[in-house]
Amino acid sequence: MRSKGIAAVAMLAGFISQAALAQQGLPEQELSYVGSVGGLAQYKERERPFWAEKIPSASGGSIKTKVVSYDQMGLNGSEVYRLLQRGMFNIGSTVADYTVQDAPELEGMDIPGLALDVDEAHELSEAFRPVLKDIMEQRFGAKLLAIAPYPAQLIFCKAEIKGLEDLKGKRTRVSGRSNADFLKALGVEAITMPFGEVAGALERGVIDCSVSGTLPGYSAGWHEVATHLYYGLPLGWDYIVTAANGKYWDKLDEKTQKFLLKELAGNYEKPAWETAKKESVEGFACLTGEGECSQGTPGKMVLVRASDQDLKRARSILQNSSLPAWAKRVDPVWVQRWNETIGKVTGLSIDES
Repeated sequence: MRSKGIAAVAMLAGFISQAALAQQGLPEQELSYVGSVGGLAQYKERERPFWAEKIPSASGGSIKTKVVSYDQMGLNGSEVYRLLQRGMFNIGSTVADYTVQDAPELEGMDIPGLALDVDEAHELSEAFRPVLKDIMEQRFGAKLLAIAPYPAQLIFCKAEIKGLEDLKGKRTRVSGRSNADFLKALGVEAITMPFGEVAGALERGVIDCSVSGTLPGYSAGWHEVATHLYYGLPLGWDYIVTAANGKYWDKLDEKTQKFLLKELAGNYEKPAWETAKKESVEGFACLTGEGECSQGTPGKMVLVRASDQDLKRARSILQNSSLPAWAKRVDPVWVQRWNETIGKVTGLSIDES
């Protein structure tokens, strides 16, 4: 028995040794990565461990990395792709909606009302991936590497609400222009504000409501100042798009390119989507106290569920306001490609004229 155990250990060591040797063929190099908000789980539990630990380890030490979040650099997220294009760092991630001033085409992937759960969000992002690839290349000279979601984007309010109608007149922080379009159709006063300033603004009464993912909202302490959580109608998923500077990517040898793409697909993207589903549920529990919260002391926010009437109204706004407004901001070719991708999946169509 002992000899069999020793043989098994030796065999395992052999496999590990072969894997390490396989990665030794990668040239020694160093890459710089700028990630999303440093204080949130997406960066702390997925981005940083992947780039700071997984990539150096899986490459057998051939690839060394420098990793930092954009807020640690004093940025607000909207500048990441611009700085990436200038070669300030090699690879970067930010919420696509933060950069729509530079590339309004990006909005088409995450318009409120398109995806009501994580599985739908994943399906739509995969359908749009070829379009997103071309947008990143044309707008930022960048190579698309990965798409990952935050948990469902919900509405937090420091005011009593019972449904969509009660949002009218509320000063609401939005995370992107598509959020703003949707909420303006409800009579909301849409306000742009960095994520890190929201809790204080809610506490001081500068704003009445704000949009964020469930667990990010909890991590930022919004449950301590907001009182009501509107649930059941996600205003998007704030897709985090990872891309490489195009010139940097083109100079990489083919083996390194394949290595990075394989690691991103299997050890970053896939777990991110699986985790988003769990975090959407746990974030809801942490905010309201309805369920188990492993993140800390749960909050006591009042849960406001979207009614059938709310969902019908949201669908009407999507078809008659949000989608046409987006179509006016982009070239017709992007509208056509939206119809051929997301449109086919959802059964929706935008007038291309």
